[in-house]
Amino acid sequence: MKKNNPIQQTLTLVKKDLLLEMRQQYAFYGVLLYIVSTVFVINLMMGKPEDKLWNALFWVVQLFVAVNAVAKSFMQESKGRLLYFYSLVHPRYFIAAKLIYNIILMVVMSLIALGASIMLLGNPITNPGYFVGVVLLGGVSLSLLFTMLAAIAAQANHSAALMAIMGFPLILPILMLLSNISVSAFLTVFQPELPRMFWLLGGLDFLVIALSLILFPFLWKD
Repeated sequence: MKKNNPIQQTLTLVKKDLLLEMRQQYAFYGVLLYIVSTVFVINLMMGKPEDKLWNALFWVVQLFVAVNAVAKSFMQESKGRLLYFYSLVHPRYFIAAKLIYNIILMVVMSLIALGASIMLLGNPITNPGYFVGVVLLGGVSLSLLFTMLAAIAAQANHSAALMAIMGFPLILPILMLLSNISVSAFLTVFQPELPRMFWLLGGLDFLVIALSLILFPFLWKD
C-alpha cells in the first residue's frame, strides 16, 4: 500500500474485507438464515400484520441484522492483525474502510430482509420506491453506528456488554426517526415534519462518521 495515497489504501482494505467475506461465507449465510427464520417465525405467529405493526417489526428485524452482520467486523480481527495493519496504514483509513465495507454489507442485508418480509408478511406498502430508499438509508445509518460501537468494543477486549450498553441510548433516536420516516410509505397523506426528520437523520450519520474518524486513531494507539 502506498503511504501517500489514502484513497488507494482505503479501497484496498475494503477489497480485503470483501474477499474475506466471500471466502468465509458462513458468516453471510448465517445472517441470511437469521433473516429468513426470524421473518418466518413472525409469519407463523402473526400471519400478515397491519401496516403499522409490519413497519415496526421490519425495523426490529433490521436492528438485529445490523447487530449480527456489522458488529462482528472488528470481532474477527485479532490483536496481531490489527498491529500489522497499524504499521501499514493510518487508523483513519482503516476505520473509513470498515465504514464503507459495512455500508455495502448492510445495504445487501437490508434488501434481503425487505424481500423476505414482503414475501412472508405481505406487502402493505403503498409507495414502494420511497420505502426502498428509506430502507437503504436506514441500513447506512445502522451500519455507521454499529461500526463505531464495534470499534470501541474491540479496544475493550471485544466486550459485547460494552457495545450493548453504549448502543442502547444511541440506537433509540435512529430507530424512532427511521420508523417515523418510513410511515409515509404506508400513507397517502404528506407529513409536514418529514424533511426535518431526514435532516436529523443525516446529521446523526455525519456525527457518527466524524466521531469515528476523530476517536478511532486514539483508541487504536492503546
